[in-house]
Formats: sequence, C-alpha cells, structure tokens
Amino acid sequence: MPLDLDIARFANLALDPQEDGVWVCTLNRPAKRNALDLATVEELVEFFSLAPRAGVKAVVLAGAGDHFCAGLDLIEHHDADRSPADFMHVCLRWHEAFNKMEYGGVPVIAALKGAVVGGGLELAASAHIRVMDETTYFALPEGQRGIFTGGGATIRVSDLIGKARMLDMILLGRVHQGQEAVDLGLAQYRVEGSSFDKAMELARRAAENLPLTNFAICSAISHMQNMSALDAAYAESCVAGIVNTQPAARERLAAFADKSAARIRPNS
Repeated sequence: MPLDLDIARFANLALDPQEDGVWVCTLNRPAKRNALDLATVEELVEFFSLAPRAGVKAVVLAGAGDHFCAGLDLIEHHDADRSPADFMHVCLRWHEAFNKMEYGGVPVIAALKGAVVGGGLELAASAHIRVMDETTYFALPEGQRGIFTGGGATIRVSDLIGKARMLDMILLGRVHQGQEAVDLGLAQYRVEGSSFDKAMELARRAAENLPLTNFAICSAISHMQNMSALDAAYAESCVAGIVNTQPAARERLAAFADKSAARIRPNS
C-alpha cells in the first residue's frame, strides 16, 4: 500500500498531485529567485525519498515566478558564517537530495525558465529530462563569487557537457542559452512557449509506462554509469531479467505480438 505523502508539511515546496499520478513540485521562493536554502534542500530530501513509495508516477519540477532556481542562497550562507565542517554537511544534504532525484526511480522532468544558475543547474542536472524556454539561461558563477560547486556540478554538469566546457563555465562565468544550450546537452527540449506545459506533456507520457520499468530506467542506468563495463553488463542482465518478465508486461507484449499495439513510425 502506498505511503501517505502529507503535502501540508512542506513550506518551501508547493506540491500538487494530479489524478494521473503526475506530481508538480514547485520551488516556492520567488522573491529569492527560488534560491536553495537549507530548509528547501531538506524538503527536497523528504519529498524525493517518499515519492517512489507514495505512488508518484512522475514529477514535474518547476520554479515559482520568473526563474527556475538561482542556486545557493548566498545571503543565508553569508549570514550563517559556517565552519568548514558545517558547510561540508550542508553539501552532503544537497547530494542526498539530488541523489534521491536521480537514483530514486521516479521520472523527474524539470521545467526550466529564467535563471538556472549555480546550484540551480546542479538541481536541474539531477532531473532525467530538462525542458527550457526562450528565457532560460545557464551559468556556474561560483568562480566569480569566490566559492566552489558543492552540489554535484563536477559530476553531473561535466557528464552533460564534458569537462572542458564545465571548466569554461565555472572559471569564466560563461552563460549558455538558446539552441546552443540544447546542443551542449544542458537541456533536451527547447520550446517557444511554456516549458511547464511541455514538461507536463512529457511527464504524462512517462507516467503511462509501467512503474517497475520506469524505476529501472530512472535508477539502474545511472548506477550502471558508475560501474565498469563488465559489471554494468552483469547488472543490466539482472535488471532485465526482473523487468522483462514482470506479469504487468505480458499484456503489452501480447499487444505487440498480435499487432494491436502502436508501431514506431518516423517523425512526420
């Protein structure tokens, strides 16, 4: 039986469950351009820890106001005057939140707009699909701020665009936007209208897949990327053995066999 996910417990995230199992998770600090303070990070940890066990079929991650996320709340960081050990533990909570997203097994589609900067890019990079609109811009300004990335940019952003481009972004504060950002791999979709509407469309399509299949896609692939090729091949075989023989897949496989299922066709 799915866990009960009490949305009233969340203050910095606005959670909106849809009837089809898609949940909208909105960063709700628009006056701060949705900068991530520690309280917001803790709510991300809680939500994405519970989502796989609460019947959530897909998540659209969005930002209130004009921006997706401007990164670390620098005012909180400045005022807290943390010790090295204190900030190390803050970073570990960021990693916990983003790992729950990437490895949690629930498809996460990020609807990007405005600033996707610093920790905001680290957050977006933890989603499985990223949709940008024409206002979206990406940057890693840590070098100019006298700080260093602490939420996984060295891992995920480097994976998306390569080490050399990541170094260029953080060392020189280079901004990417428009089609260039898609070509680099910072987003998979670019829309002229609403990135949220497109993200909802994609989330609903993903939610039609079998939950166990989505769990494998949205967790096993990331795990396998961390393995040697030999270990990944073994792990893939084990996952395929479980997923490809699940009883719920029989009906879909039967539809393919009797030619009643939709066929894959070229884009028109």
